[in-house]
Amino acid sequence: MAINKLMHWISGYETKRKKLLKKVPSGPLHDFLSVPFPSLDTPMDKLPILAVDFETTGLDSKADKLLSVGFVLLDQTQIKLNTSYHQIIKTKTQLEESNVIIHQITDDQKEQGQPLNVVVEKLLEALAGKVMLVHFARIERQFLQQACLELYGFAPEFPIIDTLVIAKRQLDKRDVAYDPSELRLSSLRNKYKLPDHHGHDALNDAIATAELLLAQMASKNKKDKVLLKDIIL
Repeated sequence: MAINKLMHWISGYETKRKKLLKKVPSGPLHDFLSVPFPSLDTPMDKLPILAVDFETTGLDSKADKLLSVGFVLLDQTQIKLNTSYHQIIKTKTQLEESNVIIHQITDDQKEQGQPLNVVVEKLLEALAGKVMLVHFARIERQFLQQACLELYGFAPEFPIIDTLVIAKRQLDKRDVAYDPSELRLSSLRNKYKLPDHHGHDALNDAIATAELLLAQMASKNKKDKVLLKDIIL
């Protein structure tokens, strides 16, 4: 698996970053792409990570919209709460009651939010030179790529660590059936005896995901130093 990841890295993230950098005009995306991604051999305790979470109007990145973004820096296995960021995004989409019940963002709050370009620029600035940490990567990857495509005309690749995938790999090794609900963020936090958190808030979920990653890494054999190539998607 490590060899496959190394080949993917050589032909993937870094190559694509360099190629896209030559095409993208000056601006937030160019600035993001100008900073190399961390090496695959970077140890976990030296790895700059940005835990990120989105709230959205739905699951389709092309039809639905970003509603809020939350992130926090995880640096040298410490969650830097003073780097916390949370912002609701102003969109023209009318929110449906069924979604409001989940994410608790109202139309009035949405109208007071920041434009998408302002929020994405802030996120890209924070992500430069780091790996993005999420729980269930499809949402953050697709919505961020779609936002970049709409704003800048390009959809870059983002190196990602996914706590759900880490947990799934561990469960798959047992070679026994398991309930997919075991992979939920709240279920996994409970497994590691982490406290309950208020979910479906972008910043709260970003912090909760960072805490889960630290718990997952702490449960590994102390003799085995965890490198980025061991946990990256």
